[in-house]
Amino acid sequence: MSNIKDKVILVTGASSGIGEASARLLAANGAKVVVGARRTDRLEKLVADIRRDGGTAEYTALDVVDRQNVKDFVAFAKDTFGRVDVLFNNAGVMPLSPLAALKVGDWDRMIDVNIKGVLNGIAAALPVMEAQGSGHILNTSSVAGHVVFPTSAVYCGTKFAVKAISEGLRMESKTVRVTLITPGAIATELGHDITDASTIEMLGQFKGLAIAPDAIARAVLYAVEQPPEVDVNEIVVRPLAQSL
Repeated sequence: MSNIKDKVILVTGASSGIGEASARLLAANGAKVVVGARRTDRLEKLVADIRRDGGTAEYTALDVVDRQNVKDFVAFAKDTFGRVDVLFNNAGVMPLSPLAALKVGDWDRMIDVNIKGVLNGIAAALPVMEAQGSGHILNTSSVAGHVVFPTSAVYCGTKFAVKAISEGLRMESKTVRVTLITPGAIATELGHDITDASTIEMLGQFKGLAIAPDAIARAVLYAVEQPPEVDVNEIVVRPLAQSL
């Protein structure tokens, strides 16, 4: 707990799933969490729960596609708590479909949220962390950032990109720790916006293997609580039954 207590930790995509679970666990271990997402009603409940349990939390509306909005999110945390120790770029979308379906709007959305959202977070937090002399950026990728599946070409492309961006940042900065969080099948809302019927059926079978978001929250906690000279570069967490 000594390396978590009072750290100011920002979590995007915190209204459900991995983001919500991570915010709860980090706050329970003494972090000051600032959560952001578009669904502020859920954030309000999350923050109320954390405070009721004795934790410290704030929230603000956040759309990671909007670069200024992300910059304001980071500024809000810094103005509130005086610094920004950790940014968990967790927001993501996964409207899978075969390329031949030509769902180009979904392609754009995945690129905007999954890639540009991460870059917007880095652009907002990196100068603050470099100026204060320390920081930690965690980015959510996926096992789809290691292998390619049918119907997931664009999604996999975005997660391969997050892996490359994370590794580039790690190599370039001697001040900021960088961790790639790589989940397998996790029981979240990811994929709720799929409209292709065959893909919905396939994903249903895959989600039968899913484990709880708490498994990823514990991985996030492990990476953040390490001593400052230790950088956990990537954590892959899959269900035991998942082969790919």
